[in-house]
Amino acid sequence: MNSTNIDIFNMIMHAGPMVKFVLLVLQFFSITSWAIMIMKYRYIKKAFAESAEFIDFFWKSRNLSNAFSKAKQLRGSPVARIFRVGYAELKNLSRSGTSKKQEAKSSSESENASLSARFTGIDNVKRALRRAINSETTRMIRMVPFLATTGNTAPFIGLFGTVWGIMSSFHGIGLKGSASLAAVAPGISEALVATAAGLAAAIPAVIAFNHFMQKIRIIESELHNFSADFLNIIERDIM
Repeated sequence: MNSTNIDIFNMIMHAGPMVKFVLLVLQFFSITSWAIMIMKYRYIKKAFAESAEFIDFFWKSRNLSNAFSKAKQLRGSPVARIFRVGYAELKNLSRSGTSKKQEAKSSSESENASLSARFTGIDNVKRALRRAINSETTRMIRMVPFLATTGNTAPFIGLFGTVWGIMSSFHGIGLKGSASLAAVAPGISEALVATAAGLAAAIPAVIAFNHFMQKIRIIESELHNFSADFLNIIERDIM
C-alpha cells in the first residue's frame, strides 16, 4: 500500500507543468465538491427530520398559534418556514378583516364587499406561500449544480491532462530517438494520473448530485402538499 502511494506521488512530482496544473484544477473541483456534499448532507438531513417533526405536531395540535410557536423553534425545516410565512400573511388578513368589519358597521357596507375582501386575502396567502416555496427550493438547490458541473467536466479536464502528457512523452521520444517500452511507459503512466484524478473527482460528485436532487424533489413535493392542506384549512375556517 505504501509503495503504491509513493509511486503515485513520484509520478505526480515528475509530471509536466501542464499535467500538474490540471491536477491542481481537479483538486479544487474535488475539495469544493466534498465541502458541498458535507454541507448539503447535513442540511437535507436536518430538513427531513425537522419537517417530519413539525408536520406531526401541526396535525396533532390543529392550533395555528401553537404550530407557529413550534415552527419558530424548528429553524432547519422548510415546511416550518413556509408555514411561518403563511401564518404571518393570515394574521395580516385577520387584522385587515377586523378593520373592514368596523368600517362596515359605521358606513353600512354590503356583505358582498366583505366576501370579496376575504377572497382577495386568500389569494394573498396563496401568493405568499408560492413565493416561500420558490425561495425554499432555491435555497435547497443552491450549490448543488456545482456537483453536476464537476461530474460533467472533471473527466474531460483529466483527459486533457492525459493527452497533453502523452504528447509530451512522444515528443521526448522523438528527440531521444528511442521508442522502447522503458522509455514510453513512465511518461504515459504519469499522464494517465490526470484521467484517474478526473474520474476520482467526478464519480462522487455525480452520485451526490443524483442523491441530493432526489431528496430535494421529495421535500419540494412535501412543501406543495403542506401548502395545499394549509390553504384548505384557511378557506374552511374563513368561509
